[in-house]
Amino acid sequence: MRPPSRSGFYVSRGVALLLAGLCAALLLALAALASLYGRCARVQPSVRSDSGAGAAASSPPSREQDAAPATPSPSRAREPAVTTAAQDWRLPGPWDELRLPPWLVPLHYDLELWPRLRPDDLSPPSGSFTGRVNITVRCAVATAQLLLHSLLLDVESAEVRGPLAPAATGNDTVARVPVDAVWFALDTEYVVLKLGQALQPGHRYELQLSFSGRAVHEVTEGLFLNVYTDQGESRALIATQMEPTFARNVFPCFDEPALKATFNITVIHHPGYVALSNMPQLGQSEKVDVNGSKWTITTFCTTPQMPTYLVALVICDFDHVNRTERGNEIRIWARKDAIANGNADFALNITGPIFSFLEDLFNISYPLPKTDIIALPIFDNRAMENWGLLIFDESFLLLQPNDELTEKKALISYTLSHEVGHQWFGNLVTMNWWNNLWLNEGFASYFELGIINYFNPKLPRNEIFFSNFLHGVFEEDHALMSRAVSVRVKNFTETSEINKLFDLITYNKGASLARMLSSFLNERLFISALKSYLETFSYSNAEQDDLWRHFQMAIDEQSVIHLPATVKSIMDSWTYQGGFPVITLNVSTGVMKQEPFYLEKAENRTLLSHNGTWIVPILWMKNGTTQPLVWLDKSSKAFPEMQLSDSDSDWVILNLNVTGYYRVNYDQLGWKKLSQQLEKDPKAIPVIHRLQLMNDAFSLSKNNYIEIETALDLTKYLAEEDEIIVWHEVLVNLITRDLVSDVSSYAIYPLLKKYLLKRINSIWNIYSTIIRENVAALQDNYLALISLEKLFETACWLGLEDCLQLSRDLFRKWMSHPENEIPYPIKNVILCYGIALGNDKEWDFLLNVYNNTTNEEEKTPLVYAMSCSKEPWILNRFMEYAITVSPSTFNETKVVEAVAESEVGRYVAKEFLSNNWLVVSERYGIRSLATIICTIGRTISTDLQIMEMQQFFSNMLEEHQRITVQAKLQSMKMENLKNKKRHARMMEWLQKNT
Repeated sequence: MRPPSRSGFYVSRGVALLLAGLCAALLLALAALASLYGRCARVQPSVRSDSGAGAAASSPPSREQDAAPATPSPSRAREPAVTTAAQDWRLPGPWDELRLPPWLVPLHYDLELWPRLRPDDLSPPSGSFTGRVNITVRCAVATAQLLLHSLLLDVESAEVRGPLAPAATGNDTVARVPVDAVWFALDTEYVVLKLGQALQPGHRYELQLSFSGRAVHEVTEGLFLNVYTDQGESRALIATQMEPTFARNVFPCFDEPALKATFNITVIHHPGYVALSNMPQLGQSEKVDVNGSKWTITTFCTTPQMPTYLVALVICDFDHVNRTERGNEIRIWARKDAIANGNADFALNITGPIFSFLEDLFNISYPLPKTDIIALPIFDNRAMENWGLLIFDESFLLLQPNDELTEKKALISYTLSHEVGHQWFGNLVTMNWWNNLWLNEGFASYFELGIINYFNPKLPRNEIFFSNFLHGVFEEDHALMSRAVSVRVKNFTETSEINKLFDLITYNKGASLARMLSSFLNERLFISALKSYLETFSYSNAEQDDLWRHFQMAIDEQSVIHLPATVKSIMDSWTYQGGFPVITLNVSTGVMKQEPFYLEKAENRTLLSHNGTWIVPILWMKNGTTQPLVWLDKSSKAFPEMQLSDSDSDWVILNLNVTGYYRVNYDQLGWKKLSQQLEKDPKAIPVIHRLQLMNDAFSLSKNNYIEIETALDLTKYLAEEDEIIVWHEVLVNLITRDLVSDVSSYAIYPLLKKYLLKRINSIWNIYSTIIRENVAALQDNYLALISLEKLFETACWLGLEDCLQLSRDLFRKWMSHPENEIPYPIKNVILCYGIALGNDKEWDFLLNVYNNTTNEEEKTPLVYAMSCSKEPWILNRFMEYAITVSPSTFNETKVVEAVAESEVGRYVAKEFLSNNWLVVSERYGIRSLATIICTIGRTISTDLQIMEMQQFFSNMLEEHQRITVQAKLQSMKMENLKNKKRHARMMEWLQKNT
């Protein structure tokens, strides 16, 4: 206990009782407030006060006493310490809001970070770091409470200085504003500084904070570690990912996209590493810590105005290759092995021309003097566009020698184009808040394909856009189920909602809407408006309405293009509501109508809560001739020019080049005319529209807009179809997993086999000949590379003897001479049928390949190939092997589930599970087993089958798991019943048309 005080004062008993009562009441009031407004800490940061909460930023950013200051600070007398604490309760206030109050505007950051990564201490590598930041701010509203973002950081000291004198006066004497308390609002990720006096509007101040934290290992967020192998040694690196809200995990800051500032960045690192950041290196010096260890201090030039989410640094011992493009030095950094093997050369050669193309397109020069692009061994985000330091996962940047026959070149090209596009859309002009993220991501996605098409004009741009963008987002974007591309509210309830915006709606739908806008204007007007937008908002922020205003200005300055409404009215109808319309044309009357696209449309569905309409641009063709643009700006409208005569050669197709973000439906006569034209002369209908017809028809039939027979009628001409992307679209819709799995499909199989084999020979002969004679001819055929697997898989499934023989030959050649690699696009098919047509010799060979494969990405397909065996004893041995060898051998690959996928394996897996439940559950875990059970029961269509499955696993799962699985099985039953009806109608159609 403490010694008693030597001084004091006398209080009477009555006053003492009164004070006691008041204290008790106060405690009760505080307890009530705590219960109402309390916040429980997830991870409780601390605020150090070793030398006072007002310790200057020139004091150490770490426990070493000799750290170099971020910027010089004036000397001052040591002041009494201020007791500070992290609060787990508080009164309501601005710290309860997700958005920062508009009290302070950040102007400049002096940021110093010191990660304690050492090449001789990697087991485990140290993730600790310290730092300090001096933030120059302008006060906009008088306040004695300062809010900054900070999460998972320990603030060791905090000081506020100012008001700062104008730089021109040369006055270095700066007053200090007392900091009375520092505390954390964890739910909203703030650090709050309570000041002894208010800051005054119109003046500049400097916030000085020292802090510490830890780099993360498991995820690539904030400051994180990669541990990897290079040149046969274990190594580690430090890197950052700040988007969208992870800068606050690295340093206290104003972590909102509109709060742009300049940055001076200093990194302290081990001399064995190189430090990279947004800007070129300014200088280096040396420091020695208290243990006598030497560290390098690397400083970087001042950045342009930019948001915190673009701040970047990497500390590594990579090598690089470089070139200069128009004075901009471009360096590609990667593992030393990768650089030595030339894996970065492809990316290096295309990056400079991409920059030049966009500079010329927008007539705006890239503003930074250098660009570093680094390939990390592990980067969950795939790629990040930080100004001057683009960060990639190496699988999206490095080209391996055996990647020639994959779509890897295209993937690298698209990804690089997207990230370079961000240097203008996102970095130069940034959305004001995350609700308009699509202004960054949508336009970067749109231009990635335009860039590649510029360098490869023979690429089928429309078909690739359809495959890469539209196909995927059409599967996800549905009325009543999808969010709008632009969220109307400017706030979100929590940061996790911001993270959810990085999805197909933002990227693919955003790109599709940009493409639609370009199509109903023209490319020249589109680019002209974007130039104006980029010039006006350079180094600043913009909202969606700012973009529309510049498009409207471009429209108003010309007299050729006329719109039915303002650009804002047209585009708001697309960006502010989820889903997309189905446009239906009655070719007998010329009446066109629009309605929202629903999953499994019901008669009364349109009466539900989706009341919006779209202002729809209709580009179209009639009898192969392009027609003038028309607009559907109401629920229905008559277009007499679209009426068709009785002539066999009269047909119409809406949505020219599929540039509109909608599906197209026709009345029975309209579909019939198109089917007849395909049989008569399919080449009269462009490839993109043959692709569109198949995609729209099968999707509309699946969701109750048209009959399945209408979609099937379109396939009659397929013997004349030589475009593999069209075949791919047909096959993925016809040969579905549920059809292959359904026992009742035994009846449909011979009919489907006869129907398709009669038509598939032509396309099969084209590509099987290429595979046999000159497979290298496919290396630049992107559509073939992404389509071949389904073609070969279907041909072998249908029992086409040439496909089976080719599978045998390629597998045996590979067995005899492993250097004869199976062509990548069809490798999974050949492996599967090589095992299915072989015996234990082939199976044992593949198991040996698996055991000698170190790349986890390459191992998973081998597991599924080994499960293709038709021999029950081999499949049973496979599962026994999986549960008896070391767990690391199969490393979470689901062998039992893979076996259960096949028709033979389903029964083998069921019996195996019954006999080995305890061992399997220990290996895979109960959660994975619930998935296996659903795989085994994937064909159920009766309540009796569900009861049998329940009895089977009743003793295997806990009660809540049984309920979950039962619900899943019920859902599968309903889906299977629907599929059975569909298959029955398909079978009836095939009987009439085979």
